[in-house]
Amino acid sequence: MSEGSSEGGAGDEPPGSDAGEELRYHVDGELAPASEATVSVEDRGFAYGDAAFETMRAYGGDVFRWDAHAARLADTCDALGLDHGLADADLRARVDETLAANGLADAYLKLSVTRGVQPGTLDPTPEVDPTVVVIAKPLPRGGVDSEPVHGGPAALQTTKTRKPSPRALPAGAKTHNYLNGILARLELRVTGADEALMLDPDGNVAEGATANLFFADGAALKTPSLDGPILPGVTRRTVIEIAEEEGIPVEEGTYAPDAVRGADEVFLTNSTWEIRPVETVDGLAVDGEGDGVEGPLTTLLSRLFDRRIEERYYDGERL
Repeated sequence: MSEGSSEGGAGDEPPGSDAGEELRYHVDGELAPASEATVSVEDRGFAYGDAAFETMRAYGGDVFRWDAHAARLADTCDALGLDHGLADADLRARVDETLAANGLADAYLKLSVTRGVQPGTLDPTPEVDPTVVVIAKPLPRGGVDSEPVHGGPAALQTTKTRKPSPRALPAGAKTHNYLNGILARLELRVTGADEALMLDPDGNVAEGATANLFFADGAALKTPSLDGPILPGVTRRTVIEIAEEEGIPVEEGTYAPDAVRGADEVFLTNSTWEIRPVETVDGLAVDGEGDGVEGPLTTLLSRLFDRRIEERYYDGERL
């Protein structure tokens, strides 16, 4: 339940549109102005959070790692027993239509599939007439020399609210039920931290409310294993791939909070932020510096991530 949910409406006006022009969203196969894009109050996605979704980012008019997002959406629907009957190509077409309708090349995207309108009982009926919604909002250009969407290095705070056991809620399912993350974020109001550091039921590090976690201690790049209540983030996977290609040791394991507090570098990943450095953990400066300057490994991975985006989605214009 992490990847990309601190989702952005930040960014420039959509390219090719007049400032202040209302965005258009895709609802059940039709495009509508955002102010008129609605779903029924009897929709199970509204009534019970009974819905799957993906947060994505478009660069240069193309969706970043669409196949990975489509596969994770399918996994979520399988976990929910939600057979929506729609092909990935149909869902992708709706995403592309939403980008085109808004004149957007660089954007935040959210694709939601709910079980639709059903009688107001907890038990879902086998027959599904799904509700499908695509939202797009403008973001700045990505790639080399791009401006980050996030607000700078993050302050990370361990919360009392913990991630539920995968036996209670499937960790890999990205659903509309985000109450766990909301409760964690509410705790941050006391200190003004940017993101929650959430623990698993055993007190080990899990992830943020909306992001996956990485840290380095001089020996390896480390991240909590997917054996725990961790969402398999698409950006998380990309960072691991880049690190492995560069010969950087990567360790996926189980870690106590003190391992993160004492790390040389800490950063967060999600679709919108990409890679966001962490400046403090529970009020303690990362690596004792507290100067807001990201560490060398974070800098290297961010640069390589940007180059990958530049080559794939902008034809290497800035290389």
